[in-house]
Amino acid sequence: MTFINPAVQVVQVKPTPAWRSILLAGSACGVLDITAALVVYGAMGLPPLRLLQGVAGGIMGPKAYAGGIATALLGLACHFFIAYSAAAFYFLLSRGISFLLRQPVASGVMYGIAVYFFMNRIVVPLSAARKYPFSLESMVIGVVIHIFCVGLPIALLVRRSQR
Repeated sequence: MTFINPAVQVVQVKPTPAWRSILLAGSACGVLDITAALVVYGAMGLPPLRLLQGVAGGIMGPKAYAGGIATALLGLACHFFIAYSAAAFYFLLSRGISFLLRQPVASGVMYGIAVYFFMNRIVVPLSAARKYPFSLESMVIGVVIHIFCVGLPIALLVRRSQR
């Protein structure tokens, strides 16, 4: 006769599926980043509708500003597409580079900086978005936002879901 001790419990923890890790990290990144942009640029006088239309301008060019709420929603969709893409890329990198999971804070800071420069030196120049002259103040603000609202949330949530 076998006795089972109810006080002994075996817990098997499985990593979160990839799609859930990416969804969680991308959603957090998207919400935090757009909130920071709305707050910072709103304080500078840019209305939310105009900011989101500016994101849609990456696809549509200047005519995005004449599209009303529809192009603002397109801009928001583009923003979240980019956030989920950044999360998916980090997730995929973390499968082969264990440092990304072992050191999520350092990795998140570096990833946030890398995403900022990738977006501003490669994606935006290749897009139809309006080009603005270089501003050190804007760059510093952008890098800080990308560290805290893009890189760190993605790195910490991917690590948490893959422990």
